[in-house]
Amino acid sequence: MYRRQTHLRTAAILCGYMLLLLACNLGMSDTTPPTLAPLPTFTPRATLGYAAARPVVIAEIDVTAVPPSENIVPTLLERIETDRLVSHIRSLQNFRTRHIGSSVVSPLEGIGAARKYIKDQLEIYSAASGGNLYTFEQSFEAFVTAEDKSMQYNIVGAIGGAEVNAGTLIIGAHYDSVGIPLIDGEAFAPGANDNGSGVAALLELARIMSAEQYRATIMFVFFSAEEFNRQGSIHFAAWAQDKNIDVLGMINVDTIGNVHDSRGNRNDRQLRVFSAGPNDTSVSRKLAREANFLGYNYNLDLDLLVQDEIDRENRYGDHFSFSEIGYPAIRLINAYEEKRNADPTDTIQYIEPDYLRRASQAILALVKSLADGPRPPANIVLRNRDDGKRELVWEPVADAASYIVALRPRDSLIYQQFSFEGTKLAWDGFTDYAGIAIAAKDERGVIGPLSREIIPR
Repeated sequence: MYRRQTHLRTAAILCGYMLLLLACNLGMSDTTPPTLAPLPTFTPRATLGYAAARPVVIAEIDVTAVPPSENIVPTLLERIETDRLVSHIRSLQNFRTRHIGSSVVSPLEGIGAARKYIKDQLEIYSAASGGNLYTFEQSFEAFVTAEDKSMQYNIVGAIGGAEVNAGTLIIGAHYDSVGIPLIDGEAFAPGANDNGSGVAALLELARIMSAEQYRATIMFVFFSAEEFNRQGSIHFAAWAQDKNIDVLGMINVDTIGNVHDSRGNRNDRQLRVFSAGPNDTSVSRKLAREANFLGYNYNLDLDLLVQDEIDRENRYGDHFSFSEIGYPAIRLINAYEEKRNADPTDTIQYIEPDYLRRASQAILALVKSLADGPRPPANIVLRNRDDGKRELVWEPVADAASYIVALRPRDSLIYQQFSFEGTKLAWDGFTDYAGIAIAAKDERGVIGPLSREIIPR
């Protein structure tokens, strides 16, 4: 258990970049364990079009009531401004193309103009925050073909964490686009949804979150060259690994702005979550389940629908660059896809502002929880009792008002759950599940990240 470190900010200069990496765990007293009713059978497999694959709240008998608490998360989500989101997309589209083979020096069009726009926005937020948001760029050589190379830039805004050893949460979106033909740097490539929508969401999150400090470090990363084998994110992920950055997770925000498919079908109630398997052991799949778990508990306006794939068939995204070297990473994308990659009609008229706002709110809720919620319980043990039951016990978390126990049914992509007070739980049904994780919830109503999963034997 760690002591809380307040008013602490340590700067580390890594190849000219400043990163503040701070965090700790807290503790609280024990209460009487509840008695639980048997759990229902629940083994959904979420796929595109699957109806509301949310966790099941388990029926409780004689469970200590969780007292009502203030919930600051809805108030935070209301700060997302639709007009700002749409304005960012319009500005990015107006650069005509963001192809990495386009102009790097023109102030009016091309990848260079887009880079300047994003950097300028982050610097505005940094100034407004009194320097709480630190900005820098990371250069790398990218290529369209072996003969067509250019210097490209990942753009980063970082908020240093306030607690020792809390790690770093990375939220990324690529800002480049492509047209037809793919290698033509002059072709019209508006990229409004792919991925002006993701860039707009990240900029809005950076604006809102830069006003405060959080337990963990948060890095908003705008990648270039995703459309050409994700060269920007590969470079950044390798750099993070080389610097031994403790990456809690990477959230790839890519294409979150429309609700129709190419046949006019509509889905404005779901946001897909892709991650690398296998389901039982992948840290990325656990992060995807955690997104669903948090979305359900915050009663978000969108269901975060866990998919049993790393991405759509024959497609890829910047989360690959992180999961393939062992970091937890997920991709968030709209449920239906109306415009395809390189589509010159991927323009702002097909963006659904209300859906984009709700998707951005969902991402903000995830980031708030993972970076600033109570740290997950530690030293979790499932032990035998003389009465034949098993007892789940864990170290208390100091600022926890209650806990949520998440149970993963066998072959399920998501959790069942129940919440209660206390740090021990006796029950005879644990062995029916493939995994167990626990999250703490504080008096503000903020839910922290889930603990590591333990496997009941």
